[in-house]
Amino acid sequence: MISRRDFLQATAAASALTIGSGLGPLGRAAAQQRLTQADILRFDPLGTVTILYVADTHAQLMPLHFREPSVNLGVGEVKGMPPHLTDAEFRSYFKIAAGSADAFALTADDFISLAKNYGRMGGMDRIATLIGAVRAERGDDKVLLLDGGDSWQGSWTSLQTKAQDMVDVMSSLKLDAMVGHWEFTYGAERVKQIADSAPFAFLAQNIRDNEWQEPVFEARKMFERGGATIAVIGQALPRTAVANPRWMFPNWEFGIREDDIQKQVDEARAAGASIVVLLSHNGFDVDRKLAGRVKGLDVILTAHTHDAMPGLIKVGNTVLVATGSHGKFVSRLDIEVKDKQVADIRFKLMPVFADAIKPDPAMTALVEKVRAPFAKDLAREIGKTDSLLYRRGNFNGTFDDLICNAMMSERDAEIVLSPGFRWGGTLIPGDAITWEQITNATAITYPNCYRNQMTGIQIKEVLEDVADNIFHPDPYFQGGGDMVRMGGMGYAIDISKPMGSRISGMTHLGSGKPIEASKTYTVSGWASINENTQGPPIWDVVAAHVAKVSTVRIEPNTAVKVTGA
Repeated sequence: MISRRDFLQATAAASALTIGSGLGPLGRAAAQQRLTQADILRFDPLGTVTILYVADTHAQLMPLHFREPSVNLGVGEVKGMPPHLTDAEFRSYFKIAAGSADAFALTADDFISLAKNYGRMGGMDRIATLIGAVRAERGDDKVLLLDGGDSWQGSWTSLQTKAQDMVDVMSSLKLDAMVGHWEFTYGAERVKQIADSAPFAFLAQNIRDNEWQEPVFEARKMFERGGATIAVIGQALPRTAVANPRWMFPNWEFGIREDDIQKQVDEARAAGASIVVLLSHNGFDVDRKLAGRVKGLDVILTAHTHDAMPGLIKVGNTVLVATGSHGKFVSRLDIEVKDKQVADIRFKLMPVFADAIKPDPAMTALVEKVRAPFAKDLAREIGKTDSLLYRRGNFNGTFDDLICNAMMSERDAEIVLSPGFRWGGTLIPGDAITWEQITNATAITYPNCYRNQMTGIQIKEVLEDVADNIFHPDPYFQGGGDMVRMGGMGYAIDISKPMGSRISGMTHLGSGKPIEASKTYTVSGWASINENTQGPPIWDVVAAHVAKVSTVRIEPNTAVKVTGA
C-alpha cells in the first residue's frame, strides 16, 4: 500500500498536473456576481485528445442543491489525505478561498448562505451545453465522453421507466462508454437488455458468469481520438453482490480481479494503445491502492465514493480523477501523446453552476419529455422544511434523520435503521418537501420498510459489519458508503479498532438504558438485501410522516460518539 510519505512526494512530483487545475478564478468571478459560462469553460487546451468525464449522477435530470460532507474520515495510511479532507482542511489543501464558488461547490461550510448566492448545480441540459462547447472547440474526433456509473438510479423517473429516461439522455449526449453499480439493481435481464442495445458501450472486466466463469460484459473497448488509440477498461463495483441484493443478479460474480486488469492493460498496449484508461467504480481509496499495483495505467477515472477534487492525484505514473456526483461537475482532461505515450495531461474540474450556464435546448426538451408523465406527482408538495436537509456524512445526515423519524412514527418502532446512502439532494430551510425530493432520497427497486424483532447483539453485529465495510484499514476490503443511520438508539464507535470491537455504549434513547445483548427490540428499516422483504415502500412512509408534521425541524443529532479518528 502506498505510504503517506510516498503519496505526498507523488503529489509534489505531479505539481505540473495540478497547478491551475482547480476552480480558482471562478470563485473570484462569482463573488463579484459575474460568473459566466465562459469562466467555467475557460481552459488552455493541450495535445489532440480530450476526455470528458461524469459519474454518480444518480439519475438527476434537473439542477439541485447537494451539500458535500463535513465528516469524511480516512483510516490507516490514507488518514488525513484527499479525499478524506473536509471544509477548512480541504480548502487549505487545494488553496480555495472561503465563501468562494469553489468553496460552495466542494465543501459544506456556510452552505445555506452560499446556496442562496450561487444557486443550484447540475442539470442535464447544462451538462449538455458544456459537453457541446468542448466538442465544438476541439472537434468531435478528438473528444471521448465517459460515465463512471451510478447514473440510472436515484430518481422517481428512473425508477418508473426502469432507467429508460437516463438511457435516452446518455444516448443524446453521445456517450462513448460507461460502467455500473446501482444499474444492476434493475436486475440482470434489464441491464443486459440495455447493454446489448444502447449506442454506447457498457464495460465490466470484473463480472463473470458463475457457472462457466465467462465474461458477462465487454471488458475493454478501443477508441481512436485525435490520432491516438485509447483503451478504456471497465470496472464495476467489486462488492455489488454484498452491497445490493444478490438475488437480482444471481448468476454473476464480481470482485476486483487485479490480475485481470493487468492482463487487459497488457493486451491493450500490445494492440497499440497510446492511452490506457480504467473507467472504475471501485471507489477512490481502492483505486489509489490499485494504481500502485497495476502497471501501465495512464488514467483512472474513479467513482462510487462521490469524491470531487479540483486536482489530479498521481500514484506512480497513473493519475486519478474524482469528478463528484449528482451532475455537479464535468471533468476535462486534455492529453498530449508523443511517441505513442502520454507526455502531458492538463485537467479542469468544471463546476455546473446552473444559473451561469445556458441550457441546451434539445436536452431541455428531452428532459421535459421524459419527466412529463410524472410531472404532477413530482411537483406535489407534501410539507416544508425549517432545517437544512442533507445526506452526506460518515455518521449522520439530517435527511436520514427525517427518514428515521418517519419510520419511528409510522412503523411504531423502538429502534430504526436507515442505510448510509450517499445519494439524494439537499434542501435548504424554507424549501418545499415535494414528492420528487422524497424520492430523490429513496428511489430504489427494493424499498420495502420492514418491521422485525432483533436482539441487542444482532443490532451490534449490523453496526460492526457496516463499520468494517467503511473503516477497514485495507481499502480492498472497503465498500464505500457511510455508516448505517440509527433512530431511537445511540452508540460509540472507535474507528481505529479492529472488526468486532469498534462499537460500544449502545443506548436505548427512549429509556436511557443500555441495549441488552439478549433482549428483543422492535426494529424498522428499509433497503434490505433479503428477497421477499415485506412492508410499505419507504417513500410512502416518509411522505405520510411529513404530511402529518407539515413543517420538518431536525434537532442536532449527538447520539453517535466518534473516537479514533
